[in-house]
Amino acid sequence: MNEDGHVSCPPIDAALVRRLVHARFPQWADLPVRPVEHGGWDNRTFHLGDVMTVRLPSGEGYAAQVEKEHRWLPTLAPQLPLPVPTPLAKGAPAEGYPFSWSVYGWLEGENAGVGHIDDLTEFATALAGFLAALQQVDPTDGPKAGQHSAFRGAPLETYDAETRRTIEALDGRIDGRTATAVWETALQATWNGGPVWFHGDVAVGNLLVRDGKLAAVIDFGCSGVGDPACDATIAWTLLSGESRQAFRDVLAVDDAMWARGRGWTLWKALITLADPDTAHAASAQRSLDHVLDEYGQAQRTGEAGRFPRAAGG
Repeated sequence: MNEDGHVSCPPIDAALVRRLVHARFPQWADLPVRPVEHGGWDNRTFHLGDVMTVRLPSGEGYAAQVEKEHRWLPTLAPQLPLPVPTPLAKGAPAEGYPFSWSVYGWLEGENAGVGHIDDLTEFATALAGFLAALQQVDPTDGPKAGQHSAFRGAPLETYDAETRRTIEALDGRIDGRTATAVWETALQATWNGGPVWFHGDVAVGNLLVRDGKLAAVIDFGCSGVGDPACDATIAWTLLSGESRQAFRDVLAVDDAMWARGRGWTLWKALITLADPDTAHAASAQRSLDHVLDEYGQAQRTGEAGRFPRAAGG
């Protein structure tokens, strides 16, 4: 444990993974270990042979996600129209690594991106169908939104103070007045439904494409039951125009959920832009531009005002 009371973690590399596998699963000790091309941030992922992966939480805040995925992915998988990760084994802390870790079956595919997708509207339709099916899974006893989900699925108010501080900190770099209007509109678009399953991190790195089509959805570490509006963020981070509208139509997103999804996208783009060490500033700026532009269009057509309008909006 380090000085601030958090559990310290050694560097997560292929050598550590080999030692962990050798100690816990000797039947796989001779299989090669190598990093995946895009290993993630919350977790580090490595190939184990040709048909498995090893996934290790990168910090204490992500450790609870291991148990959650092992508990719930086998329940969710048969009820979903696309493949999701299959937990094969769970490793215990060892070799100086302080958290539980997972072995999964490997899912073939490339990270989603415009250059990998043949038809973005078809992709959006398939993704919306997947999320609609996820929302239909019985939420009884599912993990309620909270710290384990980075508060995805919880009320946006969780991040109100942070969002407002960040808008102020980015003064001169962004349109703060419109960003504030987007945020306040999202806060006023309250969610009154019962809890449903959400994925929690519908991002290009967690959507796999094969032969130009959506082939699998991975990384359920932020999943849980609560408000599914957080899953709408892909509408601004990847989709646009016809594909964005197709996503909204198939998922049957009402105006209030759309506004909250816009708010979630705004929050993530802002905190990314405010991070001086980020390598994702360009993509965050694009997402922010899409949010502000789409909000402006919705205002002009009256579609942003079917619930109490934000101050300054």
